[in-house]
Amino acid sequence: MNEQQRIDVAIIGGGPAGMNAALVLGRARKTVIVIDEERPRNRVTRETHGFLTRDGVSPSEFRRIAREQISAYPSVRFVSDIAVTIEGSDGDFLMTTEQGATYRSKKVLFAMGKKDLPFDIEGLAEVYGKSAFVCPYCDGWELRDQPLVLIAKGAGAVHFAKVVSGWSDHKVICTNGPDDMTEEQREELKRHHIPVFDSPILRIDSIDGKVQHIVLEDGTNVPCTGIFFATKLVAGSELPQDLGCRVSEAGSIIVDALGKTNVPGVYSAGDAATELYQAITAAAMGSLAAVGINSELLTEAWESVK
Repeated sequence: MNEQQRIDVAIIGGGPAGMNAALVLGRARKTVIVIDEERPRNRVTRETHGFLTRDGVSPSEFRRIAREQISAYPSVRFVSDIAVTIEGSDGDFLMTTEQGATYRSKKVLFAMGKKDLPFDIEGLAEVYGKSAFVCPYCDGWELRDQPLVLIAKGAGAVHFAKVVSGWSDHKVICTNGPDDMTEEQREELKRHHIPVFDSPILRIDSIDGKVQHIVLEDGTNVPCTGIFFATKLVAGSELPQDLGCRVSEAGSIIVDALGKTNVPGVYSAGDAATELYQAITAAAMGSLAAVGINSELLTEAWESVK
């Protein structure tokens, strides 16, 4: 695949969304380049869950299998790099990378997910992906019936408690400082026997990634063996906004049912375009976006015949 040749689709991001899109597009005989920095957000966790036929596989093994299967389609190529600039319009986009390579493509798919901001709680980084998680659907089974701490505030704390109740009845809420929770919300939690601690978190103590207890600034020790918390996220790249893509307040690229953005020729899929952070959801979105892109390319080729 010649770098200066105008390929059909440039996919930025090689997670489940980008790879599933590459698989569908490769099978559709489209030329594809996947630009991936190979630092997925889920690399900190040991296992991927909720993905049929791949439940429990490590993120690295998941990616290895995916690339192996995609390699059967020679029109798809992966490059380990970071896209740093993009310009152009539908039919002719030009990308440059951190390593100085340039790629031209007819369509673009942003599938680079989101990134975690640095944690502001001492000890959280040591347990993240081992005994502290953000999604009970992904990791709740492993913490079932265990004493849990939910780090959350306001209405989010009530919602979190309700969701996590499907996996454990032994849980407390740490708001990590003053909270705007209403009296009605506090009463609702009290009715369900869920204690709420408002003191800021001093640190999280752990051994080999396994949380032992949370120490609050007022001296309270909250024992637990697992944590669920809402991580702070930012967009995985500013390139979509550079092209004029609209984004939501949560930082997700706004797309239609087939991943199409408001910018002609530009699509997005996976965590970059949703707040439903599950690998199987990202892969499904990648597949749908690939169908949308391929349909658009086929229509353009059909209509170009005079």
